[in-house]
Amino acid sequence: MVLVGICLFFEALGWYVNGQSFLLNWERIQIIVLQMAVIGIIAVGVNIVIITGGIDLSSGSVVAAAAVVSASLAQVSDFPRAVFPQLTDLPIVWPVLAGTVVGVVVGLINGALIAYTAIPAFIASLGTMVAARGFAKWFTGGMPVSMLTDDFAAIGSGATPVYIFLTVALVFHIVLRYTRFGKFTYAIGANRQAAVVSGINVGKHLIWVYAIAGFLSGIAGTVTAARAISGQSGMGVMYELDAIAAVVIGGTSLTGGLGRITGTVIGVLILGVMMSGFTFIRIDAYYQEMVKGAIIVVAVVADQMRNRKRRG
Repeated sequence: MVLVGICLFFEALGWYVNGQSFLLNWERIQIIVLQMAVIGIIAVGVNIVIITGGIDLSSGSVVAAAAVVSASLAQVSDFPRAVFPQLTDLPIVWPVLAGTVVGVVVGLINGALIAYTAIPAFIASLGTMVAARGFAKWFTGGMPVSMLTDDFAAIGSGATPVYIFLTVALVFHIVLRYTRFGKFTYAIGANRQAAVVSGINVGKHLIWVYAIAGFLSGIAGTVTAARAISGQSGMGVMYELDAIAAVVIGGTSLTGGLGRITGTVIGVLILGVMMSGFTFIRIDAYYQEMVKGAIIVVAVVADQMRNRKRRG
């Protein structure tokens, strides 16, 4: 209902301000969906993390690290400044695998730090956020990784990122709703001590959860590099906050134990429509960031009120 209301609001505002339709423009709708597909892939992983009562701030930096690594293995052989001259024109599976491995490694580090050192997820993922961004800058020396193969670029062309996002969302909707992994995830977020008493290996499960989040960020980084036909260390900046915003807007509780993938998908669309709508009516980008911050705060306040009402 919120998504429909926002669409109708910008439709009316579009006719009033610009004299044209906001919704009846297929190209604009395509741009909204394509822009938010990468955020959506990240948001699915972030959603699972938040359901456990955790947080992952490293997603945007993992996007950059995965983008530069995958791009470095997708360069054409006739490019004189290839990162790995002996590893050019590789089959598409290798750069994709490399990008996802980068994400999984960072996710495993996050999970291990949280599970075995008991440091807060905020601090663990903040550290890996800085480290992953530093790795991306070191790996590229501040230069873009360009001249990528057509096969690799095809991953980010057309509606392919959207199909990847929808596939990821469907798979993890089924996982959370119908598998033991999903039940354990909700149990840990609802009451960690009760989960331990019930025999759930919380530490091991959290490692899996953060590894999945890293894996999805790695996929998002690979798709980002393919869309731009380039890998750059500056990619993915603030993506983690957009993903968290989409998850919270979609109804996932920051206290854990409550959330759905379908809600996250709707949250991604709401965020995309709002940002596109502001651009459509020519609101300055600086104001858009302010509004986005306000949306996050309002969504968190609504979540806290809902939690108090549920406990009462």
